[in-house]
Amino acid sequence: MTNKKRATQADVARRANVSQAMVSYVINDNHTVTIPAETRQRILNAMDELGYVPNVTARRLRSSKTFTIAGIIPDITNPFYPAFERGIQDTVDSYGYDLIIYNTDGSREREKKLLTSMSQGRVDGVIGVFFHLRADDLISLIEQQIYVVRLEAVPKYPGRMPLDNIFVDNIAASRTAVEHLIGKGHRRIAMLTSSQGPARFRELGYREALDAHRITFDNTLFSSGAFSEDGGYEAMNSLLKHGARPTAVFAANDLMAMGAMIAIREAGLSIPNDIAVMGFDDIPTAKLVYPALTTVAQNQGTLGQKAAQMLMERINGAAPDQGRSIEMPYRLIERDSTG
Repeated sequence: MTNKKRATQADVARRANVSQAMVSYVINDNHTVTIPAETRQRILNAMDELGYVPNVTARRLRSSKTFTIAGIIPDITNPFYPAFERGIQDTVDSYGYDLIIYNTDGSREREKKLLTSMSQGRVDGVIGVFFHLRADDLISLIEQQIYVVRLEAVPKYPGRMPLDNIFVDNIAASRTAVEHLIGKGHRRIAMLTSSQGPARFRELGYREALDAHRITFDNTLFSSGAFSEDGGYEAMNSLLKHGARPTAVFAANDLMAMGAMIAIREAGLSIPNDIAVMGFDDIPTAKLVYPALTTVAQNQGTLGQKAAQMLMERINGAAPDQGRSIEMPYRLIERDSTG
């Protein structure tokens, strides 16, 4: 058996009728050089035809980079996060970077452990959803030029260090969600919340909406559980068993809302005629449950793309010296669960 000779950049250049430097610019995704789209495509076609595979190890040695990004999320089983990570991957792929996903289960210890791991130079940048780490905890990474973009639940104003933030205003979005229920005529509106993640900010939006419409906060309509379907089921059951029956429920995320819907049906009640249900996140299954869930969309894929673009700008020296904080839009999605 004869071994087929591995194609080189020079082979690609000859096939595409361009210089070897031009091939290198395309392979390394060099954004300092403008390459016509037709020329770029011709080079990519030549690479496919020849079966050219870039030598990643050599690339890393030449640049002192790993060409790897870490995506840190609290719950890989929550359908919110795969779409977010897909948005990241689609973007970093175009820069020739790999994405490694780490799951923390929302644990303080795991977040700290991953911070230590990242500090060992295994990645060039981090996009993280942190429940416990604060800006000061990330200084050691940034000092090593391992840049960080955080997905936050509320505005985080830029500081002097190059730490970037992207956020959806969860307080305002939750206020909008509860005001939708109030607009439907509801005044006994329960909230299913959690001690985890952004739930506390969504609780603030809930309270703000009640205050704005002169609805007294009723502690018997407030129930807490895990940030999951089981947590929502248990929290809703707790409300119903204590006789504090609301006419509407705002859940801190869609998973909790879906758990609540199961509990409501098991109690022999109908949605939305007896109890209307509002979620938050617009995960893919929100439109598939019955009745389809009214919720707040955060456009997870777009969030991931924007976070990755900010990180690549930082890594490639195209970002300002100081940190940035970018607000992203939310949107109320009205479906059948609120009538």
